[in-house]
Amino acid sequence: MSEHRRKPPQPQGGGRAAARRGQSGPSSARRAAPRGATGSSSGSYEPEGEERPFASRAEARRAAQRGSGGGSRRRAADGPGRGGPGGPGRGRGRSVPPKKRFIDYPRAGRSGAARWVPSWRLVTGLFIGFFGSLVAIAGVAYALVGVPDVAKTAKAQNNVYYWADGSQMVATGGETNRQIISYDEIPKEMRFAVMSAENKTFETDSGIDPMGIARAFVNMAKGGQTQGGSTITQQYVKNAMLDDQSQTISRKFKELFVSIKVGAEVKKEDIMAGYLNSAYYGRNAYGIQAAARAYFDEDAADLNPSECAFLAAVLKGATYYDPAGSVSIDPAATAEANTARAKARWKWILDEEVKDKRLTAEVRNKYTEFPEIKSPRSNVALSGQIGYLVDLAKAYVINNSDKTGITANKLQQGGYSIYTTFDKRKVKALEEAVKKVRKENIKPGARPKKDKYVQFGGASVNPDNGAIEAIYGGVDATKHFTNNADATGAQVGSTFKPFVLAAAMSWGVRDPDGDEEQAQDERTIVSPKSLYSGQNKLKIKEYNHDVWMDEDGNEWLQKNDGNESYNPPTYQIDLREAMRESVNSAYVQLGMDVGLDKVKEAALDAGILESSLASSHFPSFSLGTSSPSAIRMAGAYGTFAASGKQSDPYSVEKVTSKEGTVFQHDEDAAKSKRAFTSQVADNVTDVLKTVVDKGTGTAARLSGRDVAGKTGTTDGNKSAWFVGYTPQLSTAITMYRMDDKASGKKRKFLEMYGTGGQEKIHGASFPAEIWHDYMEQALKHTHPEKFPTPDPIGTIINDNPSPSVTPSPTKSVEESPTPSATPTESAPSPTPTPSDTCGRFDWNCSNNGGTGTGGTDTGSTGGGISPSPTDSTGNGNTRGNGNGGIFGGPNG
Repeated sequence: MSEHRRKPPQPQGGGRAAARRGQSGPSSARRAAPRGATGSSSGSYEPEGEERPFASRAEARRAAQRGSGGGSRRRAADGPGRGGPGGPGRGRGRSVPPKKRFIDYPRAGRSGAARWVPSWRLVTGLFIGFFGSLVAIAGVAYALVGVPDVAKTAKAQNNVYYWADGSQMVATGGETNRQIISYDEIPKEMRFAVMSAENKTFETDSGIDPMGIARAFVNMAKGGQTQGGSTITQQYVKNAMLDDQSQTISRKFKELFVSIKVGAEVKKEDIMAGYLNSAYYGRNAYGIQAAARAYFDEDAADLNPSECAFLAAVLKGATYYDPAGSVSIDPAATAEANTARAKARWKWILDEEVKDKRLTAEVRNKYTEFPEIKSPRSNVALSGQIGYLVDLAKAYVINNSDKTGITANKLQQGGYSIYTTFDKRKVKALEEAVKKVRKENIKPGARPKKDKYVQFGGASVNPDNGAIEAIYGGVDATKHFTNNADATGAQVGSTFKPFVLAAAMSWGVRDPDGDEEQAQDERTIVSPKSLYSGQNKLKIKEYNHDVWMDEDGNEWLQKNDGNESYNPPTYQIDLREAMRESVNSAYVQLGMDVGLDKVKEAALDAGILESSLASSHFPSFSLGTSSPSAIRMAGAYGTFAASGKQSDPYSVEKVTSKEGTVFQHDEDAAKSKRAFTSQVADNVTDVLKTVVDKGTGTAARLSGRDVAGKTGTTDGNKSAWFVGYTPQLSTAITMYRMDDKASGKKRKFLEMYGTGGQEKIHGASFPAEIWHDYMEQALKHTHPEKFPTPDPIGTIINDNPSPSVTPSPTKSVEESPTPSATPTESAPSPTPTPSDTCGRFDWNCSNNGGTGTGGTDTGSTGGGISPSPTDSTGNGNTRGNGNGGIFGGPNG
């Protein structure tokens, strides 16, 4: 190429075009700098005459990328001489735009916290994607679930119960009592009652309640009590899904989609019919037809509005709304409490129907009386004692669902093998002992006013571990529906006195000369040789010798059985003799000296439940105004037999299902606790041994065996007890009279004067006889054991007691009006009528002496406990009222 055709070199500044490119910054064209600026030795030129410093475009891109990382900083540092406009290093300082990402997060081109703030485009996209996914999932779930078939609902398996030796007792619980009827056969009054009570918008809603579902999920997330569906459609779906009754999030989701599908695809008439045909109404009745027969013995089509309202009330929970009661499942579900609940809801439903214009006021006013409910029908498989045993085992499983994992609904579905602690031979022996006494002595035909309504109850507990080995619940579980071994409300009388003695030996009596604080700190442990007054009508004092007064300023004059005073003229009697002869005055005063709070604590430590205890604000508390069950009394005396180790009574050793063992009674976890020192417990046993050897309990002596026990008779002769034990077995027997078919105020304890042909029933009579005959058989094949010899304990109190105080002419408790007390449903105690005895505050009492006769049983002479007013008891003339249950419920 000739010299003259060559373009002359461009100036160092690059000319006007280069200046323009320099001003455009890092975004200028990808063209290379002139050769003079880069120092390249390349001999190639652009067609326009510019130099090309790189061999290829790829090399140029690589060079640009190498320089982009610190290009900006270099340009700033180099100034115009390097990389600035027109400078020789202009090509090296340029950066390449960042590659675009599908999700720009953290955000490019931002620094600091701004990089982490999502853009509105990102938020919108995520929102749409999330809800789109939910819709897709919901669509798939909706397509996968099916509509339940009501014909497959309410199916259950049997539960099989086993004796302690592993042999089968009975298979029960899986029977299905159900007959499906058409929508037209269901009275419209029933449909209206259910809608007014449970789902007012049923006819127009979509089948689900979003707010109710949200509450259920939140509650489950918090670990609280689970909630069911809140619409009739949801309840129907829940009933139909018996194959999966777990309360889990996944099941709730499944139930939700099934409910949506049912609401969209099934007619309202079919949903209502399905619900009423599959719901459980109690008494093993599934569906409206079975329920109508179970409660009213008539067809569903014949139900009137009042009966429909009642059945709608039962749907809320038959355990708590069946007037017959369900104390076997929950001791609080007594006949009285259930009837009250059912009446209140029945009335409310009828009124709601009027408000909802589903029932006219004129028709509503026709139904002011609660409908008459039939008694539960019998199940032959549960006759005799079997029904009581099954109920007791069921109650244990359900009330300990936190350990067993079995709720009432799960147990109702069946499929469990339940291994109990019940000894078949001992159960039979106890039943035979009661039958013998009843056959020989109780003649309701010959003495209807004296021998009718006689009831017996009993329980045997193993002192070593608390296992309930035998009970007697009544003549027949299919005829007498209350378990007499459990909650009855019968006061225990003088069988409560051992807890007073145990308190005196554990904490001691208070210092009478110190102030209240000193008196609590400075106590003296009591010896059984301590002396107290055995005088009849003893004026009871506080621990500091002040005369005890009630809130109205009335004194307490304590009567003894038969108005008898002991050991005149000094009336001194030691605590061993006072226990042997069941002297009230001595033990009432001892209770006051120790403190009734400590007496209560001793009873609780022994195993009595607090809910069964009467008020400890009155002196008569020491005489057995409380009403624990026979099971709890046997267990509490078992604490003394075990030298102070207390074990809670239990009735189930193991539960298995197709999944394997679902519950195993863990004796290590349920380890006995120390209630009393062995010194205290063994001394109490030694005193109670005297009662059987030569006191009021001689009828309970067993040949060749050590026996300790105590008799008890209550005021008005309305209940009698014998509770005793050997080292191997503790047993309590109770006897009382009550018409268990009566209800309300008619349901009360009756006197037993003349019952069985005896002038008066004592614990030493029929109860001790039953105890003796049973224990002879129960222990027949066991080796006799001796009680441990007790170590000496305590100090002899009142070695020189002051002369007993003669009653003063001031107004005493026995002749003063009854103070006000607030009764509660949870702990009633029998209240005698004026003809039974002097009321504690009865102005018009015709007898002389106070009502503190309390708690004695002297074999052949009278005695009983006073009906002290309490701040925790009701009228007491009811049974099964929540006062004697054993498994964690409110009964003791």
